[in-house]
Amino acid sequence: MRFWRCPATAMGQRTLLPDAGEVVLDRLQVYGRDRLVMVLRPVAKGSCCPACQRISRRTHSWYSRRLGDLPWEGIPVSIELHVRRFFCDNDGCGQRVFTERLARTAPRYARRTARLGVALEQITRALGGSAGARLARQLGILASGSTLLRQLRRKAFVDRARAPRVLGIDDWAWRKGHRYGTILCDLERGEVIDLLPDRSAESTEQWLRAHPGAEIISRDRASLYAEAATKAAPQAVQVADRWHLLRNMSEALVEALGPHHRLLAQVARTVAEESKPVAEAVLEPSPAKRLSRPRLRIEQNRERRMARYEAVMGLFRQGVSQREIGRQCGLSRKTVRRFIRAQGFPERKHHHRSSSVDPHRDYLEMRWQQGCHNSAQLWRKLRARGFAGRPHTLRDWMHKHYGPRRCRGLPPSRVSTPPRTSPRQVAWWMLKQPQEARPYLDQLDRRSPEIASCAGLAREFLRIIRERDAAAWPVWRDTTAASPFANFTKHLCRDEAAFLAALEQPWSNGLVEGHVHRLKLIKRSMYGRANFDLLRLRVLHAA
Repeated sequence: MRFWRCPATAMGQRTLLPDAGEVVLDRLQVYGRDRLVMVLRPVAKGSCCPACQRISRRTHSWYSRRLGDLPWEGIPVSIELHVRRFFCDNDGCGQRVFTERLARTAPRYARRTARLGVALEQITRALGGSAGARLARQLGILASGSTLLRQLRRKAFVDRARAPRVLGIDDWAWRKGHRYGTILCDLERGEVIDLLPDRSAESTEQWLRAHPGAEIISRDRASLYAEAATKAAPQAVQVADRWHLLRNMSEALVEALGPHHRLLAQVARTVAEESKPVAEAVLEPSPAKRLSRPRLRIEQNRERRMARYEAVMGLFRQGVSQREIGRQCGLSRKTVRRFIRAQGFPERKHHHRSSSVDPHRDYLEMRWQQGCHNSAQLWRKLRARGFAGRPHTLRDWMHKHYGPRRCRGLPPSRVSTPPRTSPRQVAWWMLKQPQEARPYLDQLDRRSPEIASCAGLAREFLRIIRERDAAAWPVWRDTTAASPFANFTKHLCRDEAAFLAALEQPWSNGLVEGHVHRLKLIKRSMYGRANFDLLRLRVLHAA
């Protein structure tokens, strides 16, 4: 009997049978519409004794194994495998009778074929127990969530004997602010190599001592990881993460701006008052006013229809027939005839959606002219007149017709409010220097030389990190000794070697942060009910 073979893929050549080199199909039995049974027998004439490795062809007896297999188009499939027992003809072997092994078809004592076990393992890695069981049931594989998790836990974890050459270390949160763990990554290969259940110098040091060989260790600025790397791997070069360096510097800048919050607000009001005439001129209605997305889409569609209309009328004036015009313009004859018969460009009709407030429009206009602009008060009056709508229905209608500010009894706003002037927002402007914040920053520099000096130092540090200018570090360090950045500089000098390595080495913790993000996704998909061992297996073996 010949069997159909799938084309060769990245997983190798697949066949209808679990392994065509080990078993052959005797018969296929169909039970109703929801069950298939394949009866298989071994191909080889003999088998190797597991004790002495001697081949035997003398059969002792037969027995049957029941195995689950991959479904066919969602129909569950089971296998009845006839397996032989052999005599061992080696007189010096203690194994007198043995059962032939078919490892590529099904492992020893297994109730599923090897390929079904691989499929269930991949489903469990991706989705976990409950979600994996639901997907398996839809695919025609009968397995509970507990079975999937038990099978994944049976998989032996192969621990590395040595650490990778470039190691990335960071923490991850079991519960943010309460409990943390540690993740370790191979930055050269871009994969997670291990998880630790806690965030401590002792556990990290113990892991580094058990896995020697790291030459470069990339980490954040946490002192516990620095302490563990110094004790367990003194020969390794420690690299501080550049993103954390910039974040710490921005936090120092925010702290330096904190005592000047009143000045920040005063400068914002001054700049807003100076730009008021300009803002009023800018806010005057103009044809170049920016349109909303729906309105912009409407205008683009109108321009497209206008171009088609002009093309049709141009061909019609040249004496071209309606059939030929439709063929050239890609329009139906009915559309061409409608364009020609129209007196001008046929505008589309805008359908007005009726509202339950519309019957009371005249009454609302009268009360509005009398000075009643409060939507809650008007809703109570309308309810007495028989209006059955909710308050928000009237409020939305008034916002649409009168504007939100006028509904609150306020005059229409024509000048934008002063921008936010919190220390964090001003620090962001100082580092990014957007064009719209230039007047504010210039005015602030003139009002406070101390703030101007802090902004210059922060921008210089940002340039040192971006351009990897290690030669400028000593000058910046000496300049900030008597500035508001003195505390930040003092802590940076304690980790100066890692800071200079960050300017020289290309490595950072960006890849580790990506794996932390993936870990959070896996952890949350497990609904917080999984143990550390299962989370570790899923993170380490997930694709």
